[in-house]
Amino acid sequence: MQIGWFSTGRDEEARKLLESVLVERQRGLSLDIAFVFCNRERGESPVTDSFLDYAKSQGLKTITRSSMKFMPELRLLRRELWREEYHKEVWKLIKDYEVEFSFLAGYMLIVGRSLIEHHRMLNLHPAVPGGPKGSWQEVMWELIKKRAHYAGAQIHLVTAELDEGPAVTFCQFSLKTPEFEPLWRRFEEDLLTMSLEEIKETYKEDYPLFRKIREEEFIREIPLIIMTLKRLSEKGLNLEEIKKGGIDLSEEVERYINITKRV
Repeated sequence: MQIGWFSTGRDEEARKLLESVLVERQRGLSLDIAFVFCNRERGESPVTDSFLDYAKSQGLKTITRSSMKFMPELRLLRRELWREEYHKEVWKLIKDYEVEFSFLAGYMLIVGRSLIEHHRMLNLHPAVPGGPKGSWQEVMWELIKKRAHYAGAQIHLVTAELDEGPAVTFCQFSLKTPEFEPLWRRFEEDLLTMSLEEIKETYKEDYPLFRKIREEEFIREIPLIIMTLKRLSEKGLNLEEIKKGGIDLSEEVERYINITKRV
């Protein structure tokens, strides 16, 4: 199975996601990455440069087109039109690659309709179907705000509606376990003297409950990606027949995590 890979490469997590899939390929995952597309060019970020260097070192074709440098005035004045024009350029760069779909793993742009109409894409989103939308930071805070009982991640088809595409697969875990209890208690205690906005501003991503939810969610992202790609590569999952709600891979993901812990 030939796929494309989209990433902004903005942090170490982006590299870990790609690296994990390549490791599974060495272990027998029947999948080839035809290209890695990045919306940053070399010199814009040391972390992104490292990501691109890694992809190249693995023999992957890297394609870059700077979103920051593309029509900056239009981006400032008419963001939606800019988004369309930018992704028309992206389509020109990737259209000759025959892939079944492209996977968005840490791609920090909203994809324009023009590309969605030409190219099938799957997106990793750090929430269960029906859960919060937005960036992973926004999702974590929304889970805390709503005192959610569960968190998780999903892989869904990309549509013109942000984070609204039908889920292909998902996994979830409880936020009401003994590990989380003291963190929820502290949150309630902090709310006696601070507003939620003040907590966010003071602690940002270092708030213990925020950090714990993200840690637990992230360790499940890689297994979810691998389990999903495995099913797709073995033709055990047909993207043309996606049912509402997606396939729950929670048990498979937990088994994968437990096995890797023992290795």
